Amino acid sequence: MVYHGIYQAPPGHATCELLAAADPAETRGCAVKRYVFVAGGLPVMTLGRLRLPAMRHSTSELATPPAVDHPPAASDRSYLGLASQVHALIASGEFSAGMRLPSERTLAERFSVSRTLVREAIIALEVQGLVEVRGGSGIYVCAQTPAPGPEPFELTWRPGPIETLRARVLIESEVAGLAASERKDSDLDRMFSALSLMREHMDDKQANEAADRQFHLCLAESTGNRVLLHMVTALWDSGRSDPLWGKIEDHFHTTGLRLASQEDHQRIFAAVMGRDGTAARAAMRTHLERVISEFTQAWR
Repeated sequence: MVYHGIYQAPPGHATCELLAAADPAETRGCAVKRYVFVAGGLPVMTLGRLRLPAMRHSTSELATPPAVDHPPAASDRSYLGLASQVHALIASGEFSAGMRLPSERTLAERFSVSRTLVREAIIALEVQGLVEVRGGSGIYVCAQTPAPGPEPFELTWRPGPIETLRARVLIESEVAGLAASERKDSDLDRMFSALSLMREHMDDKQANEAADRQFHLCLAESTGNRVLLHMVTALWDSGRSDPLWGKIEDHFHTTGLRLASQEDHQRIFAAVMGRDGTAARAAMRTHLERVISEFTQAWR
C-alpha cells in the first residue's frame, strides 16, 4: 500500500488522498480514496482510480501538514484550595458584597499561585454564586443571604477545566502519534464521518461537540489500545460533566473557536492518514493549546 496525504489550508480546498497500490514504485491506475474538505462547505469523500504517470514516495514525504469524592486538604495548592481562601476573605468582610475583587494578576501575586489557578478558582466561586464576572469590568462579590455564622466553601473536588486540558495535551498528543502508525483505513472513514458532522453542525454547539467527541474517541480507538481509549473517554466526559466546564465555556466558547477547531482536526486527520506521527502529535498539541489559550484570555 502507498499512502499519500496533501493538506492545503483555506481559502482553497483541503484534500487528503489515500492511494492503494501493491507496488510502491507504480501507482498508475491504482485505487484512490479522496477526503475533500471544501472551504465553507461540507466535507466529501470520493472513490476512483488514479491515471497519472508513475510516482515514487518516500515515507518522509508523506502527509506533512503545515470526580474525586474528598475535598483537598487545607495545604493543597489546587484551584479549590485557593477558592476556599478567597471565600474566607469574603466571609470575613475583607471583600464585601458589591466590591470588585483585585485583578487576577494581583490575586496570583498575593497567594503565590499561577494566574491559571486564579482563573479556575474564580470560576468555582462563580458556580457557587459567590462572585459575578462582568466582562470588561471585573469580578464582583455577590450579595449573600445573612447566615448565623461563616459557612465553609463547599464544592466537590474535581480537576479544573484547564488542568484537564493540560493533561489532555500530554496524553492525546501521544495518542495521535500512535494512531498515525496503527490506524486502519476503516478508522479513517469513521474519523472523516465525525469531521463531516462537525462541519455540518457548526452552528449547533451541542451537536458539534458530540461530533468532536466522536472524533477524539475514534482517534484513540484506532491505536488498538483500550487503556488509552478509556483514558481519553474519561478525560472528555469528566470535563464536560463538570459545572466549571460549562461556566468557562459560557465565557469563552465561540463559533470562531469551533471554526478554528475544525481546521485543527483536519490537520490531525491529514497527519494520521499520512502515517506521520510527528505531525499528528504537533497538530493535536496545537489544537488543545489553542483551547487553553482561549480559556485563559481576558474575561468577556
